[in-house]
Amino acid sequence: MNFGRLVRRWLDETLIDLVRQLRWSFVPPLMVYFAAGISGLTGIVGTFFVKEYLGLSAAFLAALGFWAGLPWALKMPLGHLVDLVWRWKGVLVYVGAAMIAASLLIMYGLIEHTQAMRSMMSAEAWFVVASLLAPTGYVIQDTVADAMTVEAVPRFGPDGTTLGDAETKGLHTTMQTLGRMALISGLVFVAAVNIVMFAGVEQLAQAEKAAIYARIYLMALAIPLVSISGVVLAQAMMASRARQLRQQGLDEREIDRLIYQPGEATEPNWWIFGGGAAFVALTLAIGLTDVPLAQEIVFVGSMAIVLTLIRQLTRKLPVDKSRMLIGTAIIVFVFRAVPLPGAGATWFTIDRLGFDQQFLSVLSLIASVLTLVGMVVLRPMMARRSIAWIVVVLTMIGGMLSLPNIGLYYGVQEWTARMTAGVVDARFIAVIDTTLESPLGQVAMIPMLTWIARNAPTDLKATFFAVMASFTNLALSASSLFTKYMNEVFVVTREVTDAATGEVQVPADYSQLGELLIAVALIGVLVPLAAVALVQGSRLRTSD
Repeated sequence: MNFGRLVRRWLDETLIDLVRQLRWSFVPPLMVYFAAGISGLTGIVGTFFVKEYLGLSAAFLAALGFWAGLPWALKMPLGHLVDLVWRWKGVLVYVGAAMIAASLLIMYGLIEHTQAMRSMMSAEAWFVVASLLAPTGYVIQDTVADAMTVEAVPRFGPDGTTLGDAETKGLHTTMQTLGRMALISGLVFVAAVNIVMFAGVEQLAQAEKAAIYARIYLMALAIPLVSISGVVLAQAMMASRARQLRQQGLDEREIDRLIYQPGEATEPNWWIFGGGAAFVALTLAIGLTDVPLAQEIVFVGSMAIVLTLIRQLTRKLPVDKSRMLIGTAIIVFVFRAVPLPGAGATWFTIDRLGFDQQFLSVLSLIASVLTLVGMVVLRPMMARRSIAWIVVVLTMIGGMLSLPNIGLYYGVQEWTARMTAGVVDARFIAVIDTTLESPLGQVAMIPMLTWIARNAPTDLKATFFAVMASFTNLALSASSLFTKYMNEVFVVTREVTDAATGEVQVPADYSQLGELLIAVALIGVLVPLAAVALVQGSRLRTSD
Protein backbone atom coordinates (compact mmCIF):
# COMPACT_ATOMS: atom_id res chain seq x y z
CA MET A 1 0.00 0.00 0.00
CA ASN A 2 2.73 2.44 1.00
CA PHE A 3 4.74 1.41 -2.06
CA GLY A 4 1.74 2.12 -4.31
CA ARG A 5 1.31 5.54 -2.71
CA LEU A 6 5.00 6.31 -3.29
CA VAL A 7 4.74 5.29 -6.94
CA ARG A 8 1.66 7.50 -7.45
CA ARG A 9 3.40 10.40 -5.74
CA TRP A 10 6.50 9.91 -7.92
CA LEU A 11 4.40 9.80 -11.10
CA ASP A 12 2.55 12.93 -10.01
CA GLU A 13 5.77 14.85 -9.32
CA THR A 14 7.61 13.79 -12.50
CA LEU A 15 5.05 13.30 -15.27
CA ILE A 16 1.64 14.60 -14.22
CA ASP A 17 3.03 17.80 -12.69
CA LEU A 18 5.07 18.44 -15.85
CA VAL A 19 1.88 18.28 -17.91
CA ARG A 20 0.09 20.38 -15.27
CA GLN A 21 2.70 23.14 -15.56
CA LEU A 22 2.71 23.24 -19.36
CA ARG A 23 1.54 26.54 -20.84
CA TRP A 24 0.76 27.37 -24.45
CA SER A 25 3.11 30.32 -24.03
CA PHE A 26 6.00 27.84 -23.68
CA VAL A 27 5.57 26.56 -27.25
CA PRO A 28 7.12 29.48 -29.26
CA PRO A 29 10.59 29.43 -27.62
CA LEU A 30 10.56 25.63 -27.66
CA MET A 31 10.09 25.75 -31.43
CA VAL A 32 13.16 27.98 -31.79
CA TYR A 33 15.20 25.64 -29.56
CA PHE A 34 13.98 22.59 -31.51
CA ALA A 35 15.11 24.28 -34.74
CA ALA A 36 18.57 24.67 -33.18
CA GLY A 37 18.54 21.00 -32.25
CA ILE A 38 17.80 19.84 -35.79
CA SER A 39 20.52 22.10 -37.20
CA GLY A 40 22.80 19.06 -37.13
CA LEU A 41 20.78 17.46 -39.95
CA THR A 42 23.38 18.55 -42.52
CA GLY A 43 26.45 17.73 -40.39
CA ILE A 44 27.23 14.35 -41.95
CA VAL A 45 26.42 15.61 -45.46
CA GLY A 46 28.77 18.57 -44.97
CA THR A 47 31.60 16.27 -43.87
CA PHE A 48 31.25 14.04 -46.94
CA PHE A 49 30.79 17.04 -49.26
CA VAL A 50 34.14 18.48 -48.15
CA LYS A 51 35.81 15.09 -48.51
CA GLU A 52 34.37 14.24 -51.96
CA TYR A 53 34.04 17.63 -53.67
CA LEU A 54 36.48 20.13 -52.14
CA GLY A 55 40.25 20.04 -51.94
CA LEU A 56 40.49 21.81 -48.60
CA SER A 57 43.28 20.90 -46.20
CA ALA A 58 42.77 19.97 -42.57
CA ALA A 59 44.60 23.16 -41.55
CA PHE A 60 42.25 25.30 -43.63
CA LEU A 61 39.18 23.57 -42.18
CA ALA A 62 40.54 24.10 -38.66
CA ALA A 63 40.98 27.81 -39.41
CA LEU A 64 37.47 27.94 -40.84
CA GLY A 65 36.18 26.34 -37.66
CA PHE A 66 37.82 29.16 -35.70
CA TRP A 67 36.04 31.78 -37.82
CA ALA A 68 32.73 29.90 -37.64
CA GLY A 69 32.94 29.97 -33.83
CA LEU A 70 33.37 33.74 -33.66
CA PRO A 71 29.64 34.59 -33.95
CA TRP A 72 29.06 32.99 -30.53
CA ALA A 73 31.41 35.60 -29.06
CA LEU A 74 28.82 38.15 -30.16
CA LYS A 75 26.11 36.72 -27.92
CA MET A 76 26.79 39.27 -25.16
CA PRO A 77 26.14 42.42 -27.23
CA LEU A 78 23.34 40.61 -29.08
CA GLY A 79 21.65 39.82 -25.76
CA HIS A 80 21.76 43.47 -24.80
CA LEU A 81 20.42 44.43 -28.24
CA VAL A 82 17.46 42.09 -27.67
CA ASP A 83 16.69 43.92 -24.40
CA LEU A 84 16.90 47.28 -26.18
CA VAL A 85 14.48 46.23 -28.95
CA TRP A 86 12.40 43.91 -26.75
CA ARG A 87 9.08 44.57 -28.45
CA TRP A 88 10.55 43.88 -31.91
CA LYS A 89 12.94 41.07 -30.97
CA GLY A 90 11.03 38.64 -33.22
CA VAL A 91 12.46 40.51 -36.22
CA LEU A 92 15.91 39.22 -35.24
CA VAL A 93 14.65 35.63 -35.61
CA TYR A 94 13.67 36.46 -39.20
CA VAL A 95 17.16 37.84 -39.78
CA GLY A 96 18.74 34.68 -38.36
CA ALA A 97 16.39 32.48 -40.39
CA ALA A 98 17.34 34.31 -43.58
CA MET A 99 21.03 33.67 -42.90
CA ILE A 100 20.43 29.97 -42.19
CA ALA A 101 18.31 29.58 -45.34
CA ALA A 102 20.95 31.34 -47.46
CA SER A 103 23.63 28.98 -46.12
CA LEU A 104 21.52 25.90 -46.93
CA LEU A 105 20.63 27.15 -50.42
CA ILE A 106 24.31 27.79 -51.19
CA MET A 107 25.16 24.20 -50.29
CA TYR A 108 22.21 22.88 -52.31
CA GLY A 109 23.35 24.95 -55.30
CA LEU A 110 26.92 23.66 -55.02
CA ILE A 111 25.67 20.07 -55.29
CA GLU A 112 22.83 20.40 -57.80
CA HIS A 113 24.01 23.37 -59.90
CA THR A 114 27.76 23.11 -59.53
CA GLN A 115 28.78 24.73 -62.81
CA ALA A 116 26.46 27.71 -62.42
CA MET A 117 27.75 28.34 -58.88
CA ARG A 118 31.39 27.96 -59.92
CA SER A 119 30.88 30.47 -62.74
CA MET A 120 30.22 33.16 -60.13
CA MET A 121 32.75 32.11 -57.46
CA SER A 122 34.88 29.10 -56.58
CA ALA A 123 33.21 26.23 -54.74
CA GLU A 124 35.64 26.71 -51.86
CA ALA A 125 34.69 30.38 -51.51
CA TRP A 126 30.97 29.51 -51.56
CA PHE A 127 31.59 26.90 -48.86
CA VAL A 128 33.35 29.48 -46.65
CA VAL A 129 30.41 31.89 -47.03
CA ALA A 130 27.90 29.16 -46.16
CA SER A 131 30.01 28.06 -43.16
CA LEU A 132 29.97 31.60 -41.72
CA LEU A 133 26.33 32.46 -42.43
CA ALA A 134 24.80 29.50 -40.59
CA PRO A 135 26.38 29.96 -37.12
CA THR A 136 25.66 33.69 -37.24
CA GLY A 137 22.00 32.92 -37.86
CA TYR A 138 21.87 30.34 -35.08
CA VAL A 139 23.46 32.57 -32.44
CA ILE A 140 20.96 35.35 -33.22
CA GLN A 141 18.04 32.95 -32.88
CA ASP A 142 19.43 31.36 -29.70
CA THR A 143 19.79 34.77 -28.05
CA VAL A 144 16.16 35.64 -28.84
CA ALA A 145 14.96 32.20 -27.69
CA ASP A 146 16.58 32.77 -24.27
CA ALA A 147 14.65 36.03 -23.96
CA MET A 148 11.41 34.36 -25.07
CA THR A 149 11.66 31.80 -22.23
CA VAL A 150 11.39 34.66 -19.73
CA GLU A 151 8.40 36.13 -21.55
CA ALA A 152 6.71 32.71 -21.74
CA VAL A 153 6.38 32.24 -17.96
CA PRO A 154 3.23 33.97 -16.68
CA ARG A 155 3.58 36.43 -13.82
CA PHE A 156 -0.11 36.41 -12.89
CA GLY A 157 -2.67 33.69 -12.32
CA PRO A 158 -6.00 33.39 -14.18
CA ASP A 159 -7.63 35.60 -11.52
CA GLY A 160 -5.01 38.35 -11.96
CA THR A 161 -3.16 37.71 -8.70
CA THR A 162 0.65 37.67 -8.70
CA LEU A 163 2.09 34.14 -8.60
CA GLY A 164 4.08 33.12 -5.52
CA ASP A 165 7.83 32.45 -5.50
CA ALA A 166 7.47 28.66 -5.26
CA GLU A 167 5.05 28.48 -8.20
CA THR A 168 7.15 30.89 -10.26
CA LYS A 169 10.30 28.86 -9.59
CA GLY A 170 8.50 25.68 -10.62
CA LEU A 171 7.29 27.24 -13.88
CA HIS A 172 10.73 28.64 -14.72
CA THR A 173 12.33 25.26 -13.96
CA THR A 174 9.80 23.57 -16.23
CA MET A 175 10.40 26.12 -18.99
CA GLN A 176 14.19 25.73 -18.88
CA THR A 177 13.91 21.94 -18.66
CA LEU A 178 11.66 21.89 -21.70
CA GLY A 179 14.12 24.17 -23.52
CA ARG A 180 16.95 21.67 -23.02
CA MET A 181 14.55 18.85 -23.95
CA ALA A 182 13.64 20.61 -27.20
CA LEU A 183 17.33 20.83 -28.13
CA ILE A 184 17.96 17.16 -27.35
CA SER A 185 14.75 16.15 -29.15
CA GLY A 186 16.15 17.85 -32.23
CA LEU A 187 19.30 15.71 -31.96
CA VAL A 188 17.21 12.53 -31.63
CA PHE A 189 15.17 13.55 -34.68
CA VAL A 190 18.34 14.18 -36.67
CA ALA A 191 19.80 10.80 -35.72
CA ALA A 192 16.63 9.03 -36.85
CA VAL A 193 16.45 10.91 -40.16
CA ASN A 194 20.11 10.27 -40.93
CA ILE A 195 19.71 6.55 -40.26
CA VAL A 196 16.86 6.42 -42.81
CA MET A 197 18.44 8.73 -45.41
CA PHE A 198 21.84 7.04 -45.40
CA ALA A 199 20.61 3.45 -45.44
CA GLY A 200 22.71 1.62 -48.06
CA VAL A 201 24.31 4.85 -49.30
CA GLU A 202 27.79 3.27 -49.42
CA GLN A 203 26.64 1.06 -52.32
CA LEU A 204 25.34 3.94 -54.48
CA ALA A 205 27.11 5.68 -57.36
CA GLN A 206 28.48 9.17 -56.77
CA ALA A 207 25.62 10.84 -58.68
CA GLU A 208 23.04 9.01 -56.55
CA LYS A 209 24.86 10.02 -53.37
CA ALA A 210 24.86 13.64 -54.55
CA ALA A 211 21.08 13.48 -55.07
CA ILE A 212 20.64 12.35 -51.46
CA TYR A 213 22.96 15.11 -50.22
CA ALA A 214 20.97 17.73 -52.13
CA ARG A 215 17.67 16.34 -50.83
CA ILE A 216 18.87 16.61 -47.24
CA TYR A 217 19.84 20.27 -47.73
CA LEU A 218 16.37 20.98 -49.11
CA MET A 219 14.81 19.16 -46.15
CA ALA A 220 16.94 21.30 -43.83
CA LEU A 221 15.10 24.42 -45.04
CA ALA A 222 12.49 23.31 -42.51
CA ILE A 223 14.89 24.57 -39.80
CA PRO A 224 14.34 28.32 -40.40
CA LEU A 225 10.62 27.65 -41.04
CA VAL A 226 10.26 26.05 -37.60
CA SER A 227 11.91 28.97 -35.81
CA ILE A 228 9.90 31.56 -37.77
CA SER A 229 6.71 29.64 -36.96
CA GLY A 230 7.58 29.95 -33.26
CA VAL A 231 7.83 33.74 -33.56
CA VAL A 232 4.58 33.98 -35.54
CA LEU A 233 2.83 31.91 -32.88
CA ALA A 234 4.22 34.11 -30.10
CA GLN A 235 3.03 37.26 -31.86
CA ALA A 236 -0.43 35.75 -32.37
CA MET A 237 -0.63 34.83 -28.66
CA MET A 238 0.32 38.34 -27.56
CA ALA A 239 -2.17 39.89 -29.98
CA SER A 240 -4.92 37.64 -28.61
CA ARG A 241 -4.03 38.59 -25.04
CA ALA A 242 -4.03 42.29 -25.99
CA ARG A 243 -7.56 41.96 -27.42
CA GLN A 244 -8.74 40.37 -24.17
CA LEU A 245 -7.27 43.21 -22.12
CA ARG A 246 -8.91 45.82 -24.38
CA GLN A 247 -12.27 44.13 -23.82
CA GLN A 248 -11.61 44.43 -20.08
CA GLY A 249 -11.21 48.19 -20.51
CA LEU A 250 -7.44 48.60 -20.17
CA ASP A 251 -5.83 51.43 -22.14
CA GLU A 252 -3.06 50.88 -24.70
CA ARG A 253 -0.30 52.08 -22.38
CA GLU A 254 -1.23 49.52 -19.72
CA ILE A 255 -1.56 46.77 -22.35
CA ASP A 256 1.87 47.68 -23.68
CA ARG A 257 3.34 47.45 -20.18
CA LEU A 258 1.76 44.09 -19.40
CA ILE A 259 2.45 42.35 -22.73
CA TYR A 260 4.96 43.98 -25.01
CA GLN A 261 7.38 45.85 -22.73
CA PRO A 262 7.23 44.54 -19.13
CA GLY A 263 9.32 46.50 -16.66
CA GLU A 264 11.29 49.63 -17.34
CA ALA A 265 12.64 50.47 -20.77
CA THR A 266 16.24 49.30 -21.15
CA GLU A 267 18.95 51.93 -21.22
CA PRO A 268 21.96 51.22 -23.47
CA ASN A 269 24.89 49.84 -21.51
CA TRP A 270 28.05 50.68 -23.41
CA TRP A 271 30.06 48.39 -21.15
CA ILE A 272 28.20 45.47 -22.76
CA PHE A 273 28.79 46.61 -26.33
CA GLY A 274 32.38 47.60 -25.56
CA GLY A 275 33.04 44.32 -23.79
CA GLY A 276 31.61 42.35 -26.70
CA ALA A 277 33.79 44.28 -29.13
CA ALA A 278 36.86 43.69 -26.96
CA PHE A 279 35.99 39.98 -26.75
CA VAL A 280 35.91 39.68 -30.56
CA ALA A 281 39.00 41.86 -31.04
CA LEU A 282 41.04 39.78 -28.59
CA THR A 283 39.98 36.50 -30.20
CA LEU A 284 40.78 37.82 -33.68
CA ALA A 285 44.14 39.29 -32.67
CA ILE A 286 45.33 36.07 -31.02
CA GLY A 287 43.66 33.68 -33.46
CA LEU A 288 45.26 35.27 -36.52
CA THR A 289 48.79 35.35 -35.11
CA ASP A 290 51.16 32.59 -34.09
CA VAL A 291 51.46 33.58 -30.43
CA PRO A 292 52.76 31.10 -27.83
CA LEU A 293 50.11 30.08 -25.27
CA ALA A 294 47.42 31.52 -27.56
CA GLN A 295 44.62 29.46 -25.97
CA GLU A 296 45.60 30.52 -22.47
CA ILE A 297 45.84 34.20 -23.46
CA VAL A 298 42.40 34.12 -25.12
CA PHE A 299 40.93 32.34 -22.09
CA VAL A 300 42.37 34.73 -19.49
CA GLY A 301 41.51 37.81 -21.56
CA SER A 302 37.99 36.58 -22.26
CA MET A 303 37.48 35.73 -18.59
CA ALA A 304 38.60 39.22 -17.55
CA ILE A 305 36.15 40.82 -20.00
CA VAL A 306 33.21 38.60 -18.96
CA LEU A 307 33.91 39.11 -15.23
CA THR A 308 33.99 42.87 -15.79
CA LEU A 309 30.59 42.68 -17.49
CA ILE A 310 29.18 40.48 -14.71
CA ARG A 311 30.40 43.06 -12.17
CA GLN A 312 28.58 45.79 -14.10
CA LEU A 313 25.39 43.73 -14.27
CA THR A 314 25.35 42.73 -10.60
CA ARG A 315 25.09 46.42 -9.68
CA LYS A 316 21.54 46.21 -11.00
CA LEU A 317 20.67 43.57 -8.36
CA PRO A 318 20.11 43.90 -4.62
CA VAL A 319 23.25 43.04 -2.62
CA ASP A 320 21.95 39.67 -1.41
CA LYS A 321 20.91 38.56 -4.90
CA SER A 322 24.17 39.86 -6.34
CA ARG A 323 26.20 37.74 -3.92
CA MET A 324 23.98 34.74 -4.54
CA LEU A 325 24.44 35.08 -8.32
CA ILE A 326 28.22 35.21 -7.92
CA GLY A 327 28.21 32.17 -5.63
CA THR A 328 25.94 30.25 -8.00
CA ALA A 329 28.11 31.14 -10.98
CA ILE A 330 31.28 29.98 -9.21
CA ILE A 331 29.74 26.62 -8.29
CA VAL A 332 28.40 25.95 -11.81
CA PHE A 333 31.65 27.15 -13.41
CA VAL A 334 33.84 24.81 -11.35
CA PHE A 335 31.47 21.89 -11.92
CA ARG A 336 31.69 22.36 -15.70
CA ALA A 337 35.42 23.22 -15.78
CA VAL A 338 36.81 19.93 -14.45
CA PRO A 339 39.02 18.02 -16.93
CA LEU A 340 37.87 15.06 -19.03
CA PRO A 341 39.92 12.02 -20.11
CA GLY A 342 40.16 13.28 -23.69
CA ALA A 343 40.34 11.42 -26.98
CA GLY A 344 42.65 8.72 -25.60
CA ALA A 345 39.77 7.02 -23.80
CA THR A 346 37.79 6.79 -27.05
CA TRP A 347 40.84 5.49 -28.95
CA PHE A 348 41.18 2.75 -26.32
CA THR A 349 37.55 1.65 -26.73
CA ILE A 350 38.04 1.46 -30.51
CA ASP A 351 41.45 -0.20 -30.58
CA ARG A 352 41.28 -2.51 -27.57
CA LEU A 353 37.57 -3.02 -26.91
CA GLY A 354 36.49 -3.15 -30.57
CA PHE A 355 33.83 -0.41 -30.44
CA ASP A 356 33.06 0.48 -34.08
CA GLN A 357 31.40 3.56 -35.60
CA GLN A 358 27.94 2.01 -35.50
CA PHE A 359 28.18 1.08 -31.83
CA LEU A 360 29.48 4.54 -30.90
CA SER A 361 26.55 6.03 -32.85
CA VAL A 362 24.18 3.80 -30.89
CA LEU A 363 25.71 5.08 -27.65
CA SER A 364 25.18 8.65 -28.86
CA LEU A 365 21.53 7.98 -29.65
CA ILE A 366 21.02 6.28 -26.28
CA ALA A 367 22.60 9.28 -24.56
CA SER A 368 20.28 11.74 -26.34
CA VAL A 369 17.12 9.77 -25.61
CA LEU A 370 17.98 9.14 -21.98
CA THR A 371 18.96 12.76 -21.43
CA LEU A 372 15.35 13.60 -22.24
CA VAL A 373 14.12 11.01 -19.74
CA GLY A 374 16.58 12.17 -17.10
CA MET A 375 15.53 15.79 -17.34
CA VAL A 376 11.88 14.81 -16.86
CA VAL A 377 12.64 12.56 -13.89
CA LEU A 378 15.00 15.03 -12.19
CA ARG A 379 12.87 18.15 -12.78
CA PRO A 380 11.04 17.97 -9.41
CA MET A 381 14.39 17.79 -7.63
CA MET A 382 15.64 20.85 -9.51
CA ALA A 383 12.50 22.81 -8.62
CA ARG A 384 12.78 22.01 -4.89
CA ARG A 385 16.49 21.88 -4.16
CA SER A 386 19.20 24.54 -4.16
CA ILE A 387 21.81 24.70 -6.90
CA ALA A 388 24.55 23.83 -4.41
CA TRP A 389 22.70 20.67 -3.34
CA ILE A 390 22.11 19.65 -6.96
CA VAL A 391 25.78 20.12 -7.90
CA VAL A 392 26.89 18.02 -4.91
CA VAL A 393 24.54 15.18 -5.91
CA LEU A 394 25.53 15.33 -9.58
CA THR A 395 29.23 15.39 -8.63
CA MET A 396 28.89 12.28 -6.48
CA ILE A 397 26.90 10.47 -9.18
CA GLY A 398 29.47 11.48 -11.81
CA GLY A 399 32.27 10.11 -9.62
CA MET A 400 30.52 6.77 -9.26
CA LEU A 401 29.82 6.60 -13.00
CA SER A 402 33.52 7.05 -13.78
CA LEU A 403 34.20 3.66 -12.17
CA PRO A 404 32.90 1.53 -15.11
CA ASN A 405 35.29 3.26 -17.54
CA ILE A 406 38.19 2.69 -15.16
CA GLY A 407 37.07 -0.92 -14.78
CA LEU A 408 36.97 -1.41 -18.57
CA TYR A 409 40.59 -0.27 -18.82
CA TYR A 410 41.69 -2.77 -16.16
CA GLY A 411 39.69 -5.63 -17.74
CA VAL A 412 36.68 -5.95 -15.43
CA GLN A 413 34.62 -6.96 -18.49
CA GLU A 414 36.61 -10.21 -18.74
CA TRP A 415 35.55 -11.19 -15.23
CA THR A 416 31.91 -10.10 -15.65
CA ALA A 417 31.64 -11.89 -19.00
CA ARG A 418 32.85 -15.15 -17.44
CA MET A 419 30.43 -14.80 -14.53
CA THR A 420 27.40 -14.06 -16.79
CA ALA A 421 28.03 -16.39 -19.73
CA GLY A 422 29.17 -13.50 -21.90
CA VAL A 423 26.16 -11.23 -21.26
CA VAL A 424 27.87 -8.48 -19.25
CA ASP A 425 30.72 -7.77 -21.67
CA ALA A 426 32.47 -4.49 -22.52
CA ARG A 427 29.61 -3.26 -24.73
CA PHE A 428 26.99 -4.10 -22.09
CA ILE A 429 28.93 -2.12 -19.47
CA ALA A 430 29.36 0.81 -21.88
CA VAL A 431 25.63 0.91 -22.63
CA ILE A 432 24.71 0.83 -18.93
CA ASP A 433 27.26 3.54 -18.11
CA THR A 434 26.00 5.75 -20.95
CA THR A 435 22.42 5.15 -19.83
CA LEU A 436 23.12 6.39 -16.30
CA GLU A 437 25.52 9.21 -17.17
CA SER A 438 23.59 10.83 -20.03
CA PRO A 439 21.45 13.46 -18.24
CA LEU A 440 24.16 14.91 -15.96
CA GLY A 441 25.66 17.56 -18.26
CA GLN A 442 22.35 19.09 -19.33
CA VAL A 443 20.77 18.88 -15.88
CA ALA A 444 23.58 20.94 -14.37
CA MET A 445 22.70 23.99 -16.49
CA ILE A 446 18.95 24.08 -15.87
CA PRO A 447 19.05 25.48 -12.28
CA MET A 448 21.42 28.26 -13.41
CA LEU A 449 19.15 29.26 -16.30
CA THR A 450 16.13 29.11 -13.98
CA TRP A 451 17.81 31.42 -11.46
CA ILE A 452 18.60 33.99 -14.16
CA ALA A 453 15.07 33.86 -15.58
CA ARG A 454 13.58 34.46 -12.12
CA ASN A 455 15.96 37.04 -10.67
CA ALA A 456 17.48 39.12 -13.47
CA PRO A 457 16.05 42.67 -13.80
CA THR A 458 13.11 42.78 -16.21
CA ASP A 459 14.88 45.24 -18.48
CA LEU A 460 18.04 43.09 -18.76
CA LYS A 461 16.80 39.49 -19.02
CA ALA A 462 18.39 38.73 -22.39
CA THR A 463 21.59 40.50 -21.39
CA PHE A 464 21.94 38.40 -18.23
CA PHE A 465 21.28 35.21 -20.20
CA ALA A 466 23.91 36.11 -22.80
CA VAL A 467 26.64 37.14 -20.34
CA MET A 468 26.11 34.12 -18.07
CA ALA A 469 26.02 31.83 -21.13
CA SER A 470 29.41 33.25 -22.14
CA PHE A 471 30.66 32.65 -18.60
CA THR A 472 29.55 29.01 -18.52
CA ASN A 473 30.90 28.46 -22.05
CA LEU A 474 34.24 29.68 -20.73
CA ALA A 475 33.98 26.90 -18.16
CA LEU A 476 33.94 24.42 -21.05
CA SER A 477 37.00 26.17 -22.50
CA ALA A 478 38.70 25.79 -19.12
CA SER A 479 37.77 22.11 -19.13
CA SER A 480 39.41 21.73 -22.56
CA LEU A 481 42.57 23.43 -21.30
CA PHE A 482 42.75 21.26 -18.18
CA THR A 483 42.09 18.17 -20.32
CA LYS A 484 45.05 19.17 -22.50
CA TYR A 485 47.26 19.58 -19.43
CA MET A 486 46.20 16.17 -18.05
CA ASN A 487 47.04 14.55 -21.38
CA GLU A 488 50.45 16.20 -21.33
CA VAL A 489 51.13 14.68 -17.91
CA PHE A 490 49.66 11.25 -18.74
CA VAL A 491 50.61 10.64 -22.37
CA VAL A 492 48.30 8.38 -24.39
CA THR A 493 48.94 7.66 -28.08
CA ARG A 494 47.17 5.64 -30.76
CA GLU A 495 48.97 3.89 -33.59
CA VAL A 496 49.64 6.14 -36.60
CA THR A 497 50.91 4.58 -39.83
CA ASP A 498 52.16 6.01 -43.10
CA ALA A 499 49.35 5.73 -45.66
CA ALA A 500 51.75 4.90 -48.50
CA THR A 501 54.18 2.47 -46.86
CA GLY A 502 52.19 1.16 -43.90
CA GLU A 503 55.14 1.93 -41.63
CA VAL A 504 54.23 2.66 -38.02
CA GLN A 505 55.16 6.27 -37.29
CA VAL A 506 53.68 6.49 -33.76
CA PRO A 507 53.10 3.28 -31.77
CA ALA A 508 49.97 2.82 -29.65
CA ASP A 509 50.63 3.39 -25.95
CA TYR A 510 47.77 3.14 -23.44
CA SER A 511 49.97 2.32 -20.44
CA GLN A 512 49.17 5.63 -18.67
CA LEU A 513 45.46 5.74 -19.53
CA GLY A 514 44.43 4.05 -16.28
CA GLU A 515 46.26 6.66 -14.19
CA LEU A 516 44.70 9.41 -16.34
CA LEU A 517 41.17 8.04 -15.79
CA ILE A 518 41.71 7.78 -12.02
CA ALA A 519 43.19 11.28 -11.76
CA VAL A 520 40.37 12.84 -13.78
CA ALA A 521 37.75 11.03 -11.66
CA LEU A 522 39.30 12.25 -8.40
CA ILE A 523 39.57 15.85 -9.63
CA GLY A 524 36.00 15.69 -10.96
CA VAL A 525 34.72 14.83 -7.47
CA LEU A 526 37.02 16.67 -5.07
CA VAL A 527 37.28 20.06 -6.81
CA PRO A 528 33.49 20.75 -7.23
CA LEU A 529 32.82 19.59 -3.66
CA ALA A 530 35.56 21.92 -2.38
CA ALA A 531 34.08 24.80 -4.39
CA VAL A 532 30.62 24.19 -2.93
CA ALA A 533 32.04 24.05 0.60
CA LEU A 534 33.98 27.30 0.14
CA VAL A 535 31.06 29.19 -1.41
CA GLN A 536 28.50 27.93 1.12
CA GLY A 537 30.82 28.92 3.96
CA SER A 538 31.20 32.48 2.68
CA ARG A 539 29.04 35.59 2.11
CA LEU A 540 28.34 34.24 -1.39
CA ARG A 541 26.26 31.39 0.03
CA THR A 542 23.40 30.39 -2.28
CA SER A 543 20.17 28.96 -0.95
CA ASP A 544 18.11 29.32 -4.13
